[in-house]
Amino acid sequence: MKGERQEIRFCTGRDGVCIAYAVSGRGPPLLKTANWLSHLEFDWETSFWRPWLDELSSYRQLVRFDQRGCGLSDRNATDHSIESWVSDAEAVADAAGLDRFALLGMSQGGAVAVAYAARHPERVSHLVLYGAYVRGRRRRAATPQQLAEYETLVKIAEVGWGSDDPAYRTVFAQQFFPEGTLEEFREFAELSRRSCPPATAVRMLRAFGDLDVEDLVPRVRCPTLVVHATGDRRVPFDEGRDLAKRIPGARFVPLESANHVLSRREPAWPLFAAAVREFLAEPSGAGSTPAADFSSLTPREREILELVAQGLDNAAIAARAGLSEKTVRNHLSNILDKLGVRTRALAIVRAREAGFARSGR
Repeated sequence: MKGERQEIRFCTGRDGVCIAYAVSGRGPPLLKTANWLSHLEFDWETSFWRPWLDELSSYRQLVRFDQRGCGLSDRNATDHSIESWVSDAEAVADAAGLDRFALLGMSQGGAVAVAYAARHPERVSHLVLYGAYVRGRRRRAATPQQLAEYETLVKIAEVGWGSDDPAYRTVFAQQFFPEGTLEEFREFAELSRRSCPPATAVRMLRAFGDLDVEDLVPRVRCPTLVVHATGDRRVPFDEGRDLAKRIPGARFVPLESANHVLSRREPAWPLFAAAVREFLAEPSGAGSTPAADFSSLTPREREILELVAQGLDNAAIAARAGLSEKTVRNHLSNILDKLGVRTRALAIVRAREAGFARSGR
């Protein structure tokens, strides 16, 4: 949101570590748990994080914080464990004066969000998990090859994180943004440098590898939305799907992307933004949203919806179906009414959840 500002504040964790957090936007509160490689000030300037911050701050009071050891939080923290991370989230929620709020967890921050929601059901109204996992890379390594890949990444961080040559950090950038631009790679390398020192980066990578909160997943009781990119190279798609299956009543939205951090220029971006907005707009006691009723669609409307779900615009649908664009618009208007959604993006989300466009995946 152009002209939006953030206010940076500080609080103290239970072990005395200073945690930096930021508040932006207006509306009901949304707490985002910390994820690896963050810097409250520099995140605000990057081309890949700023769209996320603008979108979420446009309709929510967004509260986010730098993980201990990162960004503006204390750099000398030595305890990098799930207990310390959950404790830091508790400290930020209390310091920000949050009573009941929505919770967003991304990447390893998803495990922190799951643990927080399981332990504080009275405070979490909604839970959104994006690109998340509950078992670290070392824990879920099923083959010697997968374990070797994990150890190689740790070794790259040990050898090259503090190097003046950004090529080492670019290895991680290519996992986060395999379809990224040169500018995004440059920004990510700079964020890596600013976020944390080499020794901390290595300690965190090892802590993430050993992460495991599987036992807490079934205890999540709030409405939950799980979103995961189908081609995510940092966290496999199956991890997100498995997570959604384990949380009672969770809704799962797959997005067509290879990026771990979704870019605003991708076709999946408006689908993600619409799905999260709709989900957070639901009453906190609503639980899972009833599935859209497709039974009232005519055969022609189902045909049109299939093409919409494949990502075709009205002109392409008109050419494919032998109709005028005006007729396609009329059909689409009827489809939105029958599905009870307000936008094309939400219709695509609902259609893909129901199995439309599977042939194009």
